Amino acid sequence: MKTWLHFFLLLVTLWVSIIIIIIPLVHSKCIPDQQQSLLDFKSNLLFNSSLSSKLISWNSSTDCCSWVGVTCSTNGRVLGIDLSSESISGGIDNSSSLFHLQNLQSLNLADNELGNGSQSIPSAVGQLMNLRYLNLSHNAYSGQIPIEISRLTRLAVLDISQKYGFLEILNLHKLVENLTELRELYLDDVQISAEGSEWCQAISSSLPNLRVLSLSSCNLSGPFHESLANLRSLSVIQLGSNNIFAPVPAFFANFSNLTTLILDYCNLQGTFPKEIFLLPSLREISFLMNVNLDGSLPEFPKNGSLQFLDLSGTKFSGALPNSIGNLKMLSTFHIEDCNFTGSMPKSMTNLTQLVSLLMYGNNFEGSIPSFSAAKNLEVVHLGFNGLTGNINCIHWGNLTNLLLLDLSYNMLSGNIPSALFSLPLLGRVDLSNNQFSGHFSEISNLSSYSVKYLDLSRNNLEGPIPMSIFNLRSLNHLFLSSNNFSGSFPLDGLQHLRNLSSLYLSNNSLLLCHDATNFSYSYYPQFKYLLLASLNLRTFPDFLRNQSELLSLDLSDNQIQGKIPNWIWRSNNLFYLNLSCNSLETLEGHTINLTYMETLDLHSNKLHGKIPIFSSPHILYLDYSRNNFSSTIPTTIEDMILHTRFFSVASNNLQGIIPRSICNSDSLEVLDMSNNSLSGTVPHCLSTMSTLSVLNLRRNNFRNVGMLSHNCSLQTLDISENHIQSQFLKSLVNCPQLEVLNLGKNQITGPFPCLLKDISTLRVLILRSNKFYGGIGCPKINGTWPMLQIIDLAHNNFSGNVPGIALTTWQEMMANEDDASSKLNHLQFQNNSSGIYYQDTVTITNKGFEIELIKILTVFTSIDFSCNKFNGSIPREIGELKSLHILNLSNNAFTGAIPTSLSNLSQLESLDLSQNTLSGQIPPQLTKLTFLSVLNFSHNQLVGKIPSSNQFPTFPKSSFEGNKDLFGPPLTEENRTRLSPPATKRSHPSSGDEIDWNIIIVEIGFTCGFGIVVGSLLCCKRWRKWYYITMYRILVKIFPQLEQRFGHHRRHVYTGARYWRR
Repeated sequence: MKTWLHFFLLLVTLWVSIIIIIIPLVHSKCIPDQQQSLLDFKSNLLFNSSLSSKLISWNSSTDCCSWVGVTCSTNGRVLGIDLSSESISGGIDNSSSLFHLQNLQSLNLADNELGNGSQSIPSAVGQLMNLRYLNLSHNAYSGQIPIEISRLTRLAVLDISQKYGFLEILNLHKLVENLTELRELYLDDVQISAEGSEWCQAISSSLPNLRVLSLSSCNLSGPFHESLANLRSLSVIQLGSNNIFAPVPAFFANFSNLTTLILDYCNLQGTFPKEIFLLPSLREISFLMNVNLDGSLPEFPKNGSLQFLDLSGTKFSGALPNSIGNLKMLSTFHIEDCNFTGSMPKSMTNLTQLVSLLMYGNNFEGSIPSFSAAKNLEVVHLGFNGLTGNINCIHWGNLTNLLLLDLSYNMLSGNIPSALFSLPLLGRVDLSNNQFSGHFSEISNLSSYSVKYLDLSRNNLEGPIPMSIFNLRSLNHLFLSSNNFSGSFPLDGLQHLRNLSSLYLSNNSLLLCHDATNFSYSYYPQFKYLLLASLNLRTFPDFLRNQSELLSLDLSDNQIQGKIPNWIWRSNNLFYLNLSCNSLETLEGHTINLTYMETLDLHSNKLHGKIPIFSSPHILYLDYSRNNFSSTIPTTIEDMILHTRFFSVASNNLQGIIPRSICNSDSLEVLDMSNNSLSGTVPHCLSTMSTLSVLNLRRNNFRNVGMLSHNCSLQTLDISENHIQSQFLKSLVNCPQLEVLNLGKNQITGPFPCLLKDISTLRVLILRSNKFYGGIGCPKINGTWPMLQIIDLAHNNFSGNVPGIALTTWQEMMANEDDASSKLNHLQFQNNSSGIYYQDTVTITNKGFEIELIKILTVFTSIDFSCNKFNGSIPREIGELKSLHILNLSNNAFTGAIPTSLSNLSQLESLDLSQNTLSGQIPPQLTKLTFLSVLNFSHNQLVGKIPSSNQFPTFPKSSFEGNKDLFGPPLTEENRTRLSPPATKRSHPSSGDEIDWNIIIVEIGFTCGFGIVVGSLLCCKRWRKWYYITMYRILVKIFPQLEQRFGHHRRHVYTGARYWRR
């Protein structure tokens, strides 16, 4: 009984509480003057009633406390107004009835269009002294933020972040100095323009309880001031898109309540403190696009709280720690375009909450771990790495929420599992630029009808294209180029892909076919991008006739012959057309009207007759090169290339002069007229075109070039193989960006162009086969041509010594092998903004043959000083050019020894010192040049034995002949019994073991003479005594002491002699 009584009393108590609390709220009535103020406020607002969900409910027939967006107190006073996202425009002036609501504690006018980009925030807002929440964000206010806001001393939240307009704060300290209760401050996109010490101290000294600091895009600068360390309550720091230009301070790791740290696009410097990653409360951290910020990831503790991590576009490096798997709450992991290396840790399989994984643009290698447990994974982009291994369908089959999979530009191999296409939401698949091979299997259990983008290009896939690919009904883009696909591609299947707008089939062995009896071209999808290059097409595909929406068409590198049909120009939207590398001969009809054409490439065909002229105001790229056009260049050319950036008519049969009207083009960057029969004078106006970067007039009949103007922007100038005689070289100093200068094979006379020494960008200098003279030493040579990689002075009249100190300024030739490899590229002109690309070419001489380098590697280096009158010794400084590939000093008058420093040229492939007066021995250190394939020391005065180690014995005899005191293989046979060179002897080529009679006669004479002398001594006594006495007298004269030692014996002999005479 007592239990029921207690239960009854509890119910009564609860009922009374409800009556006391709820009923006053229900029956609270808006004070009339406050309701009238709200109605007056509404009447002065401009808003779209069809988009309104709050103001539309404000009317005099209902109590204002029941209006949407209005909050009242129990006594009917308005405490809060929320008119966010109401499409309000115009402004609120200082006389607005809004400011009569003195009890207002919360005002939210965010996400409207207040201010219209010209009006300022009303200063009367400072009259609302009871405000604790003020949100004017994402409007269109302009001007200065009123200082009257500083009167709102009870504010806890202030948000004036902007989306449009231009707001600024002249004195941040005055604005916030009285807002001591402020907890959250949002001033994003408000121009504060203060240095680190100013804005940091203004905030830290006035807002001790601040928890949220959001000042993105405020034009703040750094560095961070240490006073910020006093804000120990900070939990959110958002300072993105400012010019901090300073390191991240270590004291950020002391903010124990920090949950969010956003410092994107801040130009942060130095190394990021690892300790910040380990804050236990940290949920979100982002340093997107701080390209000078480096660091590495720490060892993460178990059960880490991090949910969002974005380091994209920084220099973070090293390996991912295995402890990355401890971040089990991580949903977003973005580290694209960093310098991370090593493998992807297998512990990443523990990241079960992942939603977005972006790791492209690093140096990861090894296999991809399984993410099958991450059921919510939507985006995976691991492209541009070095990942290997296969795609395991088991690892991907459970990712039913996957929207995007990009594994492009890796080294993945094996088959492409068709199970990928069973994922129901998968919309984009990019597996291009890998090493996938085998057949692309038929897709079974197809449920991924949402696939809109499929890129399998640049792999090693083979066999027929599966017919089930035509069941991907939502497909918009299909890229299969550059594989080994074979068999037929049934155009009939395209009727099922009605949404297909991009089809790339180039560079395969496919045969386009269709059933003409059961198929109409009207069922084809209307393509926008169609690439059918290198498919062995012999005619224009008929279905193109009905393609009226084409934007880009590539039929290059096929075998199409005959005429270019008129209907191909009918697509008014066509902006890219590539018909190059075919056998086309004529254009059908004479009128071409290309309204939107930007790129027209007809090079390498058999087109002949006059150059086709057409009207196209947007043409940017026009290539007629490598055809058989034989007319003159018409003066109306300006109508066609008025805004053109690239124009080439190279390798035709054009004659006449270059018309001056070509200079009327206002955007021309590349002009190539090489390999024609043009003549006359190169128009001076070409040198005044400030946009022109490449001018190639090689192999023509020009006789004169005008002076180059002061605003010359040329990077490549090639006028080689003409008949130019004028001395225009002095004006080349007006081209400070020059990289390639080719004046070879002309008739130019003058000294070495020292005047070009200040052009630090010069990479290629060709002066061969002209009439240059004098020495090549230049005064003040410090820093001359640090980028020079090819210099050819051959076949001129240069003389004197080669100054060694000048060679030491060619730093590009002194780079180490590793440094050079890291800069491996082609020498080219490329404008990234316009997309214009031009490949520089140059002709060099090697092994006596002229070789045209179609692509000039930036690591290729060459020096050719041959066929001049240089004398003196070869400078030892040449041995510092460690990356030199070709050195030719032949046909000069060099003397002295071959410098041993040449052995330092570890990359040298060709060395020619022939036809000089070099002396001494061949340095044995040269055998260290293991890359040498061409060596010529012939016709000098070298002596001694030819080095015999490494590849030296493999060089032909002609490499050493003409040195009379040089011996050893391959010049002579090895003679182990002699240390000196053998006597030179001539032999008939047909003789076998020929008798050397000179030696035999000497031996016979010696034998006969020796026999006569010995026979006379033995047989004739008188001769014998005379011989003894004569020999004795000779010995006594040489050795006088013999007279004393053998005197008695002498007298005996003498007496005996006298007796014998008697």
